Amino acid sequence: MKSPLKTGSPQSSKFKIGLLIFAFLIIGGTLWYTHTIVSELEDRQKQVADLYAKSLEYLANAPETMGGDYGFVFDEIIRAIDFPIILTDAHNEPITPLVNAYKNLEIDTSASAKEQRARLKTLLAQMDSRNKPITVAYQDSIVLNYVHFDESPLVTRLRWLPYVEISIIGLFILIGYISFSYVKRSEQGNIWIGMARETAHQLGTPISSMMGWVELLKSSSLDPSLTTTIRDMENDVQRLQKIADRFSKIGSKPDLKPENLTEIISRTIQYFERRIPQSGKKVQIRFEHPGAVNASVNSELFEWVLENLIKNALDAIENGTGTILISLSESDRIVTIDVADTGKGIEGLYKKDIFRPGFSTKTRGWGLGLSLSQRIVETYHKGRLFLKESHAGSGTTFRVRLKK
Repeated sequence: MKSPLKTGSPQSSKFKIGLLIFAFLIIGGTLWYTHTIVSELEDRQKQVADLYAKSLEYLANAPETMGGDYGFVFDEIIRAIDFPIILTDAHNEPITPLVNAYKNLEIDTSASAKEQRARLKTLLAQMDSRNKPITVAYQDSIVLNYVHFDESPLVTRLRWLPYVEISIIGLFILIGYISFSYVKRSEQGNIWIGMARETAHQLGTPISSMMGWVELLKSSSLDPSLTTTIRDMENDVQRLQKIADRFSKIGSKPDLKPENLTEIISRTIQYFERRIPQSGKKVQIRFEHPGAVNASVNSELFEWVLENLIKNALDAIENGTGTILISLSESDRIVTIDVADTGKGIEGLYKKDIFRPGFSTKTRGWGLGLSLSQRIVETYHKGRLFLKESHAGSGTTFRVRLKK
């Protein structure tokens, strides 16, 4: 296989890769920095909870305050606690009164004491799954209480902050990418339209002149042996006129009307069968169909698609001998056309690029045939043109799907 011709520079690909790496570095740095802050806040909360436990131990071990005043500890020593906390007794039951057993928790005080206690036990189980409770002991041997704590709402929000930021940035990048792609497609479309119309305009004058010369030759009394030559010249001029008409339709909404696809395909095959011997190849074009199959198409533009697919198939048969099979089938709503060849196939590395403008594996050509054909099928006919299958050395199949 010859080296493919590609559009786009290596610098552009390196720039995109560099931007992607830079984005991942920003994301990684954001996650690391936020994780560091969250870890520091968690350590601070644990220190405060530990201070609370030590305060209770101090009250319990002080001779003059045996039993301790838990309300004093809650109200005065750790009034600044801003994270959920539950105090339980030696049996891991919330202390009584329950109002002194917790802080920074939403408990329905109108519920019964039993219901409040059950709610607190559910919450402290969740706390223990995230943070180990701190033990309050008397003289380091007798367990008096357990302090259960959880992270504050601030820590929770900080924990989710980088993911929210990344989501917003990702959404912004996605919107930007979609907008950029739309603008790029619009620019490409305008280039297509401008090039096609300019080509049609440039061809118009010489074609009209050639048609006039052909009519003049036909009306002149020339050697009868030139009649066949003049007729061939007329056919070629008509062919050029047809090509110019196709280019002039690019960018305009084509007229779609019910057409017999079987006849269009047969007509296109006949055009190539007359010219294959001139290429020096022995290629057989077979056509399988169930009979007349109708679909709404623009016959001139659709013939162009078929010609591009058949021409690509002929070019793919490099050894001079092969077969091109065109299969036409229909269902209740879809018409399917497969163009299969026995050529060299497409290497897996290039499959994703075959419809990209400018890509070609041939030394000649601009790499616009498949791209233009896909545009005609998908933009103008609202169908699909795609690579059905291809294997290096064993042929390629393109599929066209149209709505009936």
